[in-house]
Amino acid sequence: MQQLTTDVTRVAVSADDNNGLESVVSPHFGRCPYYILVDLEGSQVQRVEAVANPYFGRHAPGQVPTFINEQGVNVMLTGGMGMRAIGFFQQYGVQAVTGAAGTVRHALEQYLGGQLQGAEPCRDSHSHGEGGSGDEHEHDDAGRLREEVEMLERQLEEVAERLRKIG
Repeated sequence: MQQLTTDVTRVAVSADDNNGLESVVSPHFGRCPYYILVDLEGSQVQRVEAVANPYFGRHAPGQVPTFINEQGVNVMLTGGMGMRAIGFFQQYGVQAVTGAAGTVRHALEQYLGGQLQGAEPCRDSHSHGEGGSGDEHEHDDAGRLREEVEMLERQLEEVAERLRKIG
């Protein structure tokens, strides 16, 4: 684990690819292939690194939050996560933030601007994080795509509302 100075915040963002700040935010932190680690000094990006999710495709409760914590992360931005993961992050002192969408750059801008805060468990939390094995959910490509469509629909609604307010 890298040690960071106290004035640097390390943010992890779940991502579907490894294109740095232009990576697409993944709708679920545990099932993404990559995490984009961004070191911030204030609101200035100091360093960007993509790391592969060693548990991509199959993980047990606690493995991914432990991995993220071991990276020295202070904040975890993602589209969604289950209740158990939120609890693990709370235990580690990592701020979990759900509702992120678009690119990593966009999600960071929203977080830094205060529009993206807090964590709500995703609607499928009970099926893959609360007592079930979750294997059927973890490997369901159609379910993952449905989750992405819902996230994009919410994002479009937010943009349309902002447009109505300014125009």
